[in-house]
Amino acid sequence: MRKVLLTILSVVALDQLLKIWIKLNFLYGENVELISGWLDLQFVENPGMAFGWMFPGTTGKLALSIFRIIVVTAIIIYIFKLTKKKTHQGYLFCLALIVAGALGNIIDSAVYGLCFDKGSTFDPHFQDYSAYSDTAAFSSQGYAPFLMGNVVDMIHLTKEFDFPSWSPIHAGERAEIFPPIFNIADASISIGIILILLFQKRFFKDEEEEVSIEETVTEAETST
Repeated sequence: MRKVLLTILSVVALDQLLKIWIKLNFLYGENVELISGWLDLQFVENPGMAFGWMFPGTTGKLALSIFRIIVVTAIIIYIFKLTKKKTHQGYLFCLALIVAGALGNIIDSAVYGLCFDKGSTFDPHFQDYSAYSDTAAFSSQGYAPFLMGNVVDMIHLTKEFDFPSWSPIHAGERAEIFPPIFNIADASISIGIILILLFQKRFFKDEEEEVSIEETVTEAETST
């Protein structure tokens, strides 16, 4: 459990430090090239889901924030139960990455609207969130109620690719391989899920063997 907690705390700390630095120092939409043709830092705010996907309106945003809290709570309870069993540490590590990522974005939604003076806000007329000028600063006034703050995104993969004519997207065009701007929390969730999909047989091998042994013992006892 200590390793799980250390993983969660490390990812959340790194995620929040980068978000706060970006929020306080970047203008909305500002772009800084890190690796030419590959990686930029570009500050945007995401009022909805991961990778810039959005639930429309304030009701959708509130529902999403509550849903995130429920899911994270359920996964944490699940992890506590798994730590009492002989669960593969790799699987626990992946779950810790998912929890850490979800917590990182929950923190943004929960408190960023309360502690920063500026943030993109929903415009009912345009049915979209509007940007703001100047850099943000810490403030007790805030720009949004509890659970209504926006998630800070900044990682932009700029590598372009020549899509073939048969591609379902950008057919015959040159475009970015992964256009959405994301953050460390999003990446942590994605890495955790991908690793589980790639190594699920290894993660659950011991559990399957244990079930197989129990079935063999039961059959032997029954036959005698």
